[in-house]
Amino acid sequence: MSAPHDMTTAAGTGHEVELAIGGMTCASCANRVERKLNKLDGVTATVNYATEKAKVTYADSVQPAELIEAVEQAGYTAKAPATAPPDSTGTDDDDGEDAPVRALRNRVIISALLSVPVIAMAMIPALQFTYWQWLSLTLAAPVIVWAGLPFHKAAWTNLKHATATMDTLISMGTSAALAWSLYALFFGTAGHPGMVHPFEFTIARGDGTANIYLEVGAGVITFILLGRYFEARSKRRAGAALRALLELGAKEVSVLRGGREERIGIDQLAVGDRFVVRPGEKIATDGRIVEGSSAVDASMVTGESVPVEVGPGDTVVGATVNAGGRLVVEATRVGSDTQLAQMATMVEEAQNGKAAAQRLADRISGVFVPLVIVLAFASFGFWAGTGAELAMAFTAAVAVLIIACPCALGLATPMALMIGTGRGAQLGILIKGPEVLETTRRVDTVVLDKTGTVTIGQMTLVDVVAADGEDPDRVLRLAGALENASEHPIAQAIAKGAAERVGDLPAVEDFTNVEGLGVQGIVSENAAGENGTGENPAVLVGRPQLLADWSQPLPAELEAAMTAVSAQGQTAVAVGWDGKHAACSSSPTPSSRPRPTRSANCASSA
Repeated sequence: MSAPHDMTTAAGTGHEVELAIGGMTCASCANRVERKLNKLDGVTATVNYATEKAKVTYADSVQPAELIEAVEQAGYTAKAPATAPPDSTGTDDDDGEDAPVRALRNRVIISALLSVPVIAMAMIPALQFTYWQWLSLTLAAPVIVWAGLPFHKAAWTNLKHATATMDTLISMGTSAALAWSLYALFFGTAGHPGMVHPFEFTIARGDGTANIYLEVGAGVITFILLGRYFEARSKRRAGAALRALLELGAKEVSVLRGGREERIGIDQLAVGDRFVVRPGEKIATDGRIVEGSSAVDASMVTGESVPVEVGPGDTVVGATVNAGGRLVVEATRVGSDTQLAQMATMVEEAQNGKAAAQRLADRISGVFVPLVIVLAFASFGFWAGTGAELAMAFTAAVAVLIIACPCALGLATPMALMIGTGRGAQLGILIKGPEVLETTRRVDTVVLDKTGTVTIGQMTLVDVVAADGEDPDRVLRLAGALENASEHPIAQAIAKGAAERVGDLPAVEDFTNVEGLGVQGIVSENAAGENGTGENPAVLVGRPQLLADWSQPLPAELEAAMTAVSAQGQTAVAVGWDGKHAACSSSPTPSSRPRPTRSANCASSA
């Protein structure tokens, strides 16, 4: 096994590495690996059972191979995790991660099918026909031996290293239940014809040779396997949040080489390469615009849905969307250096960290297992010392072992943190660490920037204001028809609002996108039905400068209206046709509703 490479390097003091730990089955395992690593001089380690990773900081005097050796001495495996590049879809890894989950699910299903009849016969006297106990043995033995094999293997590994985990309790308890049942069936009276387990609330002393505990062993194995299946599925779903964040990036890019465009994979892109981003495409990586102007939807980074106008010299972030014209971008950061990759790293580090509650649970689970084993022996000694039959004393010890399997003790907190940070990433919320989640319970004030509102990230049309002599519906119909041919978010908001207000929109001919200014085209108003005028006006929609370039400057009253709109935090656009002019704006408006929306309004003048 090769030694892991350094992931980051502290300033002259040491190194930091992340190890993938294999073989852990409960929080006690994680606690044991953590203590083993921290015993090394110059090493500080944190092991997270939920993510099955260890974050280790070590001094220059420690070799990475020593870390792996220490983990293997504890009975587990360690290696540098195989992380996919930021542009990877993770499809290849998905199949490998799904296989253990599917195998665990199959084991749970088989165990449940065999265990349910055993539990039913043991709990319902009406089902206890002659020789029912032997059928119970036939059904329960495969569950305890085969389905419980992972617990028995882990217990044997722990025994070889003179340690104990939750698996030790499970293996000892279920094995003892099976062993005692075999003894009672073959050497006691439990195997006699007509033996029953009466359902009664009385207490009586006995040697236990007439009782079997097959339903207990099979039931414990089945329920704990079911819990571990849910655990594995939850971890899978939480990891999917990180993969979804990585998949936001583009997969291919059109690179300019020798004056020609060449389509390559994102992993082949290098710093300094120039690539083309067309309208509607994702920007492949962080870079600087060298040619073209457009509007970029950077909501995944800034949370602000209003597109940012960019031009030559402006910087752009990978995975944001080009909502306007054609851009030529020079790559400045690629791979793990991009802002998207750093966001993903932050989410992963948040999942790997430990909150105070989790550290407390780990400490408790670390001493719980040996304490339960001591209590089991103490129970045996107490009953044997008070004159009870050895069989009765053995039964009491087995009962202590069987009921003491609280794997959720060390799992609930890290799983909650893992799912919380993963779900936050899906919703666009980056959580810096588990301690941040833990301290949010003390938050009493929330401060929001920008407009002071939380929005759904979509702009909507609010109003149309027309100058004297103009029909607001016609202004909106012409503007909506032209904007319907554009992919710009503001254009789509106006087009959607127009369709809802005036119905079907006319067709557009000779549509042209004027970079940085707006759009223009001819609206076939004669096809607009009874609301049409039979004209085909040449319409302009965009910045006031676009209208001014066509000798259609806005009058003073419309400029005042647009100024007032902008003062409210709204984004104004101008509309004009055939020597006439109008104004239209789209922007966010404050709202105290649970899900406030972004809004738009339009103004028109002859």
